[in-house]
Amino acid sequence: MSGLEPVSWAIILMLIGCGLVVMEVFIPSGGVLSLFSALTILASLVIAFLKGGMTTGLSFLLFALVAVPSAVAIAFKTWPLTPMGKAFLGELHTSAELTPPDPRRSLVGRVGVAKSKMLPAGSVFIDGKYIDAISQGEAIELGQAVVVVEVRANRMVVRPADPGEAAQVVEDPRELFAKPIEELGLDSFDDPLA
Repeated sequence: MSGLEPVSWAIILMLIGCGLVVMEVFIPSGGVLSLFSALTILASLVIAFLKGGMTTGLSFLLFALVAVPSAVAIAFKTWPLTPMGKAFLGELHTSAELTPPDPRRSLVGRVGVAKSKMLPAGSVFIDGKYIDAISQGEAIELGQAVVVVEVRANRMVVRPADPGEAAQVVEDPRELFAKPIEELGLDSFDDPLA
């Protein structure tokens, strides 16, 4: 061992071993780099125990038990950020990109009609659709106008509509068949059967 202390050689071999472990993450070698890494770390430990004594050997062993997993963790953490990692994995998507758009979010602020008594959950009719909803805290009567306040998880939250908002309610066209004919304003028509 030319001119360097044996412990210095042990340090160099330990650093080379950790470097080879990191390189194994970045350069797929089929385990060849891992094998060389294990051999250099083992050689480092042998030199530390034989030439440095029990205390130095145990210190190197403790360092190896901490440094090698830490090096691997750091390598795996930084690998997706490298050009090769990006090419291998592709672009990482944010959670907002992975979450499908919720079409119900466009209903916030819209006015509809309660189609069941809401204590606090029930059904509302908004924009031609029946939708399950939950009231914001108070009971809502059947037929009362409601406003969508928010979309939370899989439920729409509604509140009773103010009188100005209630004027915006669009009736369900199927409700026309449930009304008496007198309410429809069709009093004057010729009865073909008469």
